Parts: sequence; C-alpha cells; structure tokens
Amino acid sequence: MREGGYVAEVEVRLISDDLGWSPCLSLDDANKLDDVREALRSGDIESVSNLAKVYSLTPVGG
Repeated sequence: MREGGYVAEVEVRLISDDLGWSPCLSLDDANKLDDVREALRSGDIESVSNLAKVYSLTPVGG
C-alpha cells in the first residue's frame, strides 16, 4: 500500500471459496489494511511498523 512517501508491505491471507467471490480478505485483514492506511496518512510510522514492513520512497529521476 502506498501513501505519500511511504510504502507498507502488509501481510494478508486470501480466502478462496466456490461462490464466485474469491479471492477475498477476512474482516480482520481488511481492518488491518485500514489501520495501516490511516497511520501512514497521519505520519505514525511507529504504529505502521507494528503491522507491516514500511519503506520510504525516494524519487530517482526528474
């Protein structure tokens, strides 16, 4: 997930079923993604690092 100058690598588990809605996320994983997004937007990198691997983006060209 990218937000501003950061990227978070969030581990989630995809759920497969035979109902045609696959793959999908559990509610817990969807909430984790929301928490990571909110923390990145507010600049709370410490909280994000408890839920995901966080990387800082650096532009390379012009």
